[in-house]
Amino acid sequence: MKLSKEKVMEPETPFTRLYEDRFGLAPDFPAPAEMNPALAAILARRSHRRFRPDPVAPDLLRTLLACAQSAPAKSDLQQYAIIAIRDAALRTQMNALLASQPWVVGAPVMLVFCGDFRRGQRVTALRGLAHANNNMDSFMNAAVDAALAMQSFILAAEAAGLGCCPLSVIRNRIEEVSAALGLPDGVFPVACLCVGWPAAAGFTTLRLPPALVVHEDRYDDGDLEAELTAYDTRRHKRFPITPDKQLHLEHYGQAETYHWSHNAARRLSRPERAGFRDFLLKHGFKLA
Repeated sequence: MKLSKEKVMEPETPFTRLYEDRFGLAPDFPAPAEMNPALAAILARRSHRRFRPDPVAPDLLRTLLACAQSAPAKSDLQQYAIIAIRDAALRTQMNALLASQPWVVGAPVMLVFCGDFRRGQRVTALRGLAHANNNMDSFMNAAVDAALAMQSFILAAEAAGLGCCPLSVIRNRIEEVSAALGLPDGVFPVACLCVGWPAAAGFTTLRLPPALVVHEDRYDDGDLEAELTAYDTRRHKRFPITPDKQLHLEHYGQAETYHWSHNAARRLSRPERAGFRDFLLKHGFKLA
C-alpha cells in the first residue's frame, strides 16, 4: 500500500479540484479530460442540516422515492420499507424524539428507512411455504437493502437540487420511534433522512485517503499509522476540532492535541445503543 501523495503533480482541472476537496490530496492517476457531471456531483456531495422553508413538491418526492426503489436489492427480495412522515402531529413527535438534533425541525421532509423481512415472511406464508431465513444474514440483507435505497434517494435528491442528511440517532430511542411509526415485528428503523432545499452551500468533508480504504487483491493496513497521521494533519488544517467539541470530556478530559483519529477513538471507546440487539430479539429477529 503506497503512501498518499500530497502535492499536485498535474495542471489543475475540475476533477483534480474535486478530488483535492474530497481528500486533501492530488490524484495519483491521470485526471479525466472531461468531468462527467454525474460523477462530479457525487464527488462534491455533502450533507445539509440547514434548509429553506420552501416545501418539496409531492410529485418530486414521489419521483425521488421511485428512484430509491430502483436501487439494487439482495436476490430481488427488496427487504426494506420507507416511512414518509406527513402527519403534523407525528412529525412533532418525531422532532421531539430527535431533540438532540434540533435542526431537524427545519427539514421540510422526514423519511425513515427500515429493514423489513416481515413482508418476506408474509409472502412466503401466502404462497403456502414456511419462512426459513430468520437469521443474522437476513437481518444484514435487510439493513443493506435499506441503506442502498436511501443512498439512491440521496443521489436523486441532490441531482434535483435538494440537500439531505441521514441520521442514525433515530436508533437511540428505537422503542419509542418504532411505536410512533407503527413498526410491526420484523421491521426495524435503519436511519432517518431529513430532506429540503439547502439554505447554505455546506462544505465537503475530508475523507480518509483511498490508500486506507481501497485494497488491491488482499487487505493490507500496514501503513495505517503513517497514513492516519498524515490524514489527521490535513483534516485538522481544514476542519480543526475546537476544545468544546471534544468528545466525552467527562471521561477523558480536554486534550491539547485532538484530531479526527482522537475523536473517532473516543467515540468508539464508549458503548452506544447497547439495547439494539435486545430490541431486535424482542421484535421477531432471531439473529441465529
